Amino acid sequence: MPATRIDDRIVRVDAAAKARGEAMYACDYTFPDMLYAYMIRSSIPRGTIDSIDIPKLPDGYYFISAKDIPPEGKNELWMIAKDWRCFADGDVRYVGETIGLLVGPDRNMLRYLSDHIEIKYTEQEPAISIDDAIAVKGGPIVGSDNTLCQLFVEKGRPMEEIFKEADSVFEETFETGFQEHVHLETNAAIATIEDGRYTIYASAQCPFYINKAIAGLLGLQPSDVVVKQTTTGGAFGGKEHFPDVLCGPLLVAEYKIKKPIKLVFDREEDMLYSVKRHPSKITYRTALDKDGNILGIDGLVYYNGGPYLSGTYVVLQRGVFHANGVYNIPNTYVKGIGIATNTFPSDAFRGFGAPQTLFAIETHMEHIAKKFGFDPAEYKSRYFIKKDEETITNGHIIERVMLPEMLEKVAEASDYWRKSKEYETGSGRGIGISFYNHGGAFTGNGEQAIIKAHARLVKTGDRVRIEVGSTEMGQGFQTSLRKIAAATLEIPIENVDYDNPDTSRVPDSGPTAASRSTMIVGRLIQRCGEEMKERWNEGDFSVEKEYEHPEGHPWDQNTFRGDAYLGYGWGCAAVEVEADKLTNEIKVVGIWSCHDIGHAIDELIVHGQVNGGIVQSLGYASMEKMENRKGYFKQSSMSDYVIPTSMEFPKQEWSLVENPYEWGPFGAKGMGELVFNGADAAYIDAVERALGITVHKIPMPPEDIEEALDAE
Repeated sequence: MPATRIDDRIVRVDAAAKARGEAMYACDYTFPDMLYAYMIRSSIPRGTIDSIDIPKLPDGYYFISAKDIPPEGKNELWMIAKDWRCFADGDVRYVGETIGLLVGPDRNMLRYLSDHIEIKYTEQEPAISIDDAIAVKGGPIVGSDNTLCQLFVEKGRPMEEIFKEADSVFEETFETGFQEHVHLETNAAIATIEDGRYTIYASAQCPFYINKAIAGLLGLQPSDVVVKQTTTGGAFGGKEHFPDVLCGPLLVAEYKIKKPIKLVFDREEDMLYSVKRHPSKITYRTALDKDGNILGIDGLVYYNGGPYLSGTYVVLQRGVFHANGVYNIPNTYVKGIGIATNTFPSDAFRGFGAPQTLFAIETHMEHIAKKFGFDPAEYKSRYFIKKDEETITNGHIIERVMLPEMLEKVAEASDYWRKSKEYETGSGRGIGISFYNHGGAFTGNGEQAIIKAHARLVKTGDRVRIEVGSTEMGQGFQTSLRKIAAATLEIPIENVDYDNPDTSRVPDSGPTAASRSTMIVGRLIQRCGEEMKERWNEGDFSVEKEYEHPEGHPWDQNTFRGDAYLGYGWGCAAVEVEADKLTNEIKVVGIWSCHDIGHAIDELIVHGQVNGGIVQSLGYASMEKMENRKGYFKQSSMSDYVIPTSMEFPKQEWSLVENPYEWGPFGAKGMGELVFNGADAAYIDAVERALGITVHKIPMPPEDIEEALDAE
C-alpha cells in the first residue's frame, strides 16, 4: 500500500461508518438499568422563585436540584468564568434556566410529570435588548450598569486630535441578531459510573472543558471525571461550552442515583434553550478629509451576553481585534462592552465574535465609498493591510497579504468591474464584494499561557495511533490529522488510527475551536511524526509534544497590545443578486470567493468548508431571524426559523491562493471560521445596489427590506 502524500485526494475516514449508520451518536448509547432525564426550566426571564410544588413521584422517579449538591461541592459551572449556575436557586435570570432535573425510566412519564410541577415566581422587569441593558431597565443584572466585561484598543494618535482635523465625520450604527447553530444532531449527554469513576458520554467539541466545568459540583478534581466524546453531528461552536449545562445536572443526578442517565434534547428544546450567536450593536465614527480619505475611526462595540459571562469576554476580544477588518486604518480607538441581559446566554458560534464587527466595518467602508462616489472594491483596496504594517493591537502582520491577488481572481471570475458599473442603483440587479480575515488559534499568548496543548503519537508494530483531545464534529478533522501523520511518517493513512477522545487516555490538546486544530494540533502531530520517523526502527514507543510559541512575538493580555494572532486566514467574496421589486424577494444568482488558508491539507474538505461556510453566512444575512422581545425566542422549529438549503443558492465558484504558513503543518492555516466571515457583507452590498436602499442590520428578510424601502 503506497504512502499517503499531503496533497492526495482521499475519501473522508469517517464517511463509510456514517453512510452505513454504524457511527454511534449519544442517543444511540444504551446501558443496563439506564434512566432518562428531562430538564425543568424557568418559564420567566427574571424573578425570584417563591415555591416549587412537586407532585408525588412514582417509584423510580427523582427530582434533582441545587439541594442535591453535596456540602463539598459548589453550585457553579466553570465555563471560563464561574458565574453560571448549575441549578437556579432562589432566582432566575433567563427563560430556560435549569431549575431541576426529572429522572426516571420512561421519557413519556417524565414529560407528563413535568407538566404537573408548579413553580411560583415573583416576576421582575427584564432587560431583553442591548438598549434595555444600557438603560439598566428593571435594575442591574450584573454590577451597577450590567457590564459583564469591557476592553479597548487604540492605535496611532488620540481621537480628539484626529476629529479636530477632519473635514467631515461619518457615523453609523449597525446591529446583528441572534443566530441558531442548527447542528443536525441535538444536544445530548449520558452520565454513568465506569470502573468506579464518574463518566460522561457527550456530543461535544471540548471533552476537557466538560470535566473542568462540572467536577467542582461534587468537590472533585477534573481528572476524577472521565469524559468520552461520542460521534458528534455538527456543532459550529454550540457544543463548546453548552454541553456543560447538560453534564452538570447529570453529574449531580448520577451522584444521587448511581444509575446511567441519558439526557437528549428534542429540536424544540435545542432551539429554545441553547446558546446562540451574540447579538451586537456597533457604532463607527469615522473622521474623513475632503477627498474621502480616512483619518481615523472611533468604534463602540456592544455584545449581548445574556446574564452570565461564560465565553463573552473572549468572543468580545476577537470582535474588537477584528474591528478594522482587513484594513490599515492609521488611527483607531475601539471600545468593546459585553452587556448583561435576561435573554438566554450567548456563546461561541463559528467566527467567534469576528463576523459581527467584520460585517459592520465592511458595510461602513462600502457606505463611505458610495458617499464619495467611489467603487467600494476600489476604495477598500486602498486600505488593504500589508506585511509588516501595524495591526489594531499595535502588533504586526508577519506574513504576505495576498488580498490584491484575491480581488483580481474574484473580480475576473465574477466580471465584477463591468457589472459594478453597468448595474444601476435600484435596477433590481446588484453585485457586492467583501474582504475579510480571521486570526488563527487563541488570541495573544492564550496557546502558550492558558491552553498549553499536548499531542501524542503511539507506535505499535507498523501502526500508529493519534492521541489528542481534539474532536471530529463533521468538519473533517479526523481525516486531516490522520493525513498529516501519515504524510509525515510516509506511511499509508490506513495505518493511522484516531478514535474519539477519552480524557482518561489522551493528553489535553485544547478545545476544538478558534480555527486552531489544524494550525496548532496538526503541527504538534507533525512534530511528533518527525521524531517518530527518525526513531522508527526502535520498536514500539510513543512521542509526545507540547506547544511552543514562536519567539519574538510579544503580547500583553492586560493592555491588549502586541501580536494578537501570528497567522490569519484571508478572504474575498462577491455575490450577485436579482431583486423582485413586488415581493422584495432576493435571488442570489452568483457566488464567487477566493481564500488564503496557507496550504490546503485536503481540497475535498476545503470544498465542503467553503461551500457550507458561505451559505451559512448568507443565511445569517438574509433569512435566519430569531426574535426575542419578551425573553422568549419566538422561533422554535425549522418551520419558522428558516435556514438556507442547496435550492436557495447557485453553485459556487471558489479558488485558493498558495501562501504557506511558517508554523502550520505543511504550511496550513485554519479555515473553518474564515469562510463564514464575509459573504454576509457582500450580500448586503449587492442588495443595497439592487434596491437602492441603505442597510444597517442583519438579517434582512423580505419584511425588513420593505421597512428599509419605506425609510428611503
